[in-house]
Amino acid sequence: MIESGQAPTQAAVLELRNEQVVVREAYVFLDEKRLLLASELLRQLRLYQALGEELQALQVRARNAVQIAVMHHGLNGLQVYPAKSLTGVEFKYSTRNFMGVELVETGLAIETVDAAVTAANPSASAEHCTRIFRDILERSAVLAGISGNLHRLLAEYRVTERRSRALENIILPELDQALTEMTAHLEELELEDAIRVRLQSG
Repeated sequence: MIESGQAPTQAAVLELRNEQVVVREAYVFLDEKRLLLASELLRQLRLYQALGEELQALQVRARNAVQIAVMHHGLNGLQVYPAKSLTGVEFKYSTRNFMGVELVETGLAIETVDAAVTAANPSASAEHCTRIFRDILERSAVLAGISGNLHRLLAEYRVTERRSRALENIILPELDQALTEMTAHLEELELEDAIRVRLQSG
């Protein structure tokens, strides 16, 4: 930026105007980036809310399924029911760049996994519990990625908002004022020169 107190010249005015153009272009870019970030934030938030609602419904189903399984096996019987193995489960993710923010899509690749040992008293109610908790696990993995995206997008949005507002409310007004004052001063100097020439010629 042109320093205060710089001599008002046509070159200084031209430099100020060039700087004004650059700053306005930067402001337009940041303002557009802010809108795009807000749009992506809302999209990710809708995904997060939809998955959250699915998880809440699954948790209710899981609680009911466990109650039914406890009634069938008893608490001790359900506690010793063979657990499913997680050796075939793989956490997968992919990344993409959105306006300088790394967005991640996460999920679980779950193959058909069996219990390490066969249940002595297998039941449909216990297997139903297994399927519901598997669904909870899968959706939680997806939700984890979206949660991280929201944090990163919000942080970038706040930074972009501050920079955009600084250009709009501080830098651009200062440039406009400096340009106005310098232009007015040059016009006064030109008017004085014109009067001086006229007086000398008269």
